[in-house]
Amino acid sequence: MIRMLRIPREARLAARAIGAHKLRSLLTMSGMVFGVGSVIAMLAVGEGASREAVEEIKRLGSNNIFIRSIKPSTEQDGRAVSRLSIYGLLYEDEERIRQGIPHIRRVVPVRAVRRSARLGERSAEIRMVATTPEWFALVPREVLAGRVLNARDSATGAPVCVLTESGARRLLATEHAVGERIRIGAHVFEVVGIIAPPRLSSSATVSEDEVDAYVPIEVARRLLGEIERRFVAGSFTMEQVELHELLVEVTDSRHVEPVAEAIEAMLRHFHRMPDYQVKVPLALLREAEKTKKRFNIVLGSIAGISLLVGGIGIMNIMLASVTERTREIGIRRALGARRRHIIRQFLIETVVLSVTGGLIGMGLGLALPKIITSVSGMPTVVPLYGIVLSFGISVLTGIVFGLYPALRAARLDPIEALRHE
Repeated sequence: MIRMLRIPREARLAARAIGAHKLRSLLTMSGMVFGVGSVIAMLAVGEGASREAVEEIKRLGSNNIFIRSIKPSTEQDGRAVSRLSIYGLLYEDEERIRQGIPHIRRVVPVRAVRRSARLGERSAEIRMVATTPEWFALVPREVLAGRVLNARDSATGAPVCVLTESGARRLLATEHAVGERIRIGAHVFEVVGIIAPPRLSSSATVSEDEVDAYVPIEVARRLLGEIERRFVAGSFTMEQVELHELLVEVTDSRHVEPVAEAIEAMLRHFHRMPDYQVKVPLALLREAEKTKKRFNIVLGSIAGISLLVGGIGIMNIMLASVTERTREIGIRRALGARRRHIIRQFLIETVVLSVTGGLIGMGLGLALPKIITSVSGMPTVVPLYGIVLSFGISVLTGIVFGLYPALRAARLDPIEALRHE
């Protein structure tokens, strides 16, 4: 019972010693405050950036494979004629993948072109994506008005289009949306729907933030042709790309990587030059999760250095405190206090300093990510393990860095301590 009563007494002695030097105690705790705060803030920044990357990859679909056309660095395969560059994926590639490779649920062709669009006196250059109705099955989008493309549009070859919200703002401001007729190039298209912008990009090639309209690929092939004419740096160039992208959905995630390897082997056989690129979101997801772990470890290690500095600061102050309070220690020993009582008193004092600093630092660490997000727009997520880890480290720091000063105080000879001035 007496032993149990001594602990609160020693805690009161520790609190009295801390209160006697308020400014010094505050400066001592500041190392822990900024150390713990920086650990939580840096982990929050890393976690936010990692989650954003992982979510974007997940948005692409773990069962999907993206194959996109890329322009070769050299065009010596006989397919380049004068200023006409011919490269990329073919409609034949789509058919070969659809018919020749197992475990595939659907293949969605995509062609992206730029054309001039006009409605009355209003005109704008728009980016148009020609695809099939299956695009909207793979990439669900909120319909703001009307509908999306359907199988009947593809079967009948109807010149219809679905505008994105940005496309509707550019062309249909103050006009009725669904049912309006707009001129794209030399042809008239009927607007059958308006869709909301995506929360995250859902295509490896087509940045949907730039898309203004979707049209049936059969209609685009028939009416708009396959040659893209551009003026670049004062010169006139032409490109012929049948398909800019193929979206392949696999029946099960277990088959994604084998199917991707089979597709690459098939494309290597039929393409003389590497004018394509295969992306597998599942593989990217695994790599992103590994990168996330490494990123968090690096950030945590960097922030941990500031905790180490804070711990060294606490040890330094406690060693100075032992020197200042040598006579006090001698008096306590002379009155019957044992070494363990002295150790306990100084350990309690150190732990109080580090834990109090850690708690203030946790508050700072929770506030900093919000400030970073509001100022820079960078997403931040405070992980629970970051808070628990920081608090645990602050307690451990108090024990580890307070142990040596406490032992040194306990080892003082009582007679020598009483003689100390």
